[in-house]
Amino acid sequence: MSLPVELHCEVLGEGPDLVILHGLFGSLDNWRGPARLLARHFRVWLVDQRNHGRSPHRPVFHYGDMAADLHAMLDKYALKRVHLLGHSMGGKTAMLYAALHPERVDRLVVEDMGPGGYESRHEDVFRGLLALPLGQLNSRSEADQRLRDDIPADEVRGFLLKNLFRTEYGVWAWRCNLPVLSAEYRHLLSALPLETPLVCPTLFVKGELSDYLAPSRKDHLLELFVYRRLVTIRGAGHWVHAEQPTAFVQVVESFLLGEQ
Repeated sequence: MSLPVELHCEVLGEGPDLVILHGLFGSLDNWRGPARLLARHFRVWLVDQRNHGRSPHRPVFHYGDMAADLHAMLDKYALKRVHLLGHSMGGKTAMLYAALHPERVDRLVVEDMGPGGYESRHEDVFRGLLALPLGQLNSRSEADQRLRDDIPADEVRGFLLKNLFRTEYGVWAWRCNLPVLSAEYRHLLSALPLETPLVCPTLFVKGELSDYLAPSRKDHLLELFVYRRLVTIRGAGHWVHAEQPTAFVQVVESFLLGEQ
């Protein structure tokens, strides 16, 4: 395990502390809309995980390292006990952190992700992104066009291209540490090392159109979450908070405020 990194974060609102962790290829920028709504009741901490957004890049990229990064951040800002919300990869980080430090987590929300292992499903994405000739790109629209063969879905390309930016020297670069994400991807797919029951109240939010939490997966690690609740949001895929933000925020608020 590597040394913790100092995570880039932003804070909105006042109230009980709620820390939000994004998914693979994401950043805190993807959460600004839902965060503004949640900030009506909570002090929301938006976080860039390591190798994403404006947080430091490191060659090691395992869930244990990301949980250690989060622990260092909570200590830095003297956050003794928080609500924790994580999407996809961020959901796995959040689950592991709650298992390692149950005294620091009040309630846990996991968006469209289980604790078990998953099959690879991002080969086309990595192939397309790694093949982009950044030094030859003239525009973001050109990058979008070049990615169409490997990544045909417009909304997915739009999400991924939020990582593309011009440096101070006018050169295109990736915000995320793409080579490390690709090299360490297999670790993100593995099941979490959970062995003992978790008594933290936990809400799993599933997208109706997503298979990440499908019953057919038979994820037996879910049984370790003693006080778990599963809510399915209609009309949403894997990015529930982006596809059905109003319904997602309502469900999360109700759970965190103890209304369900």
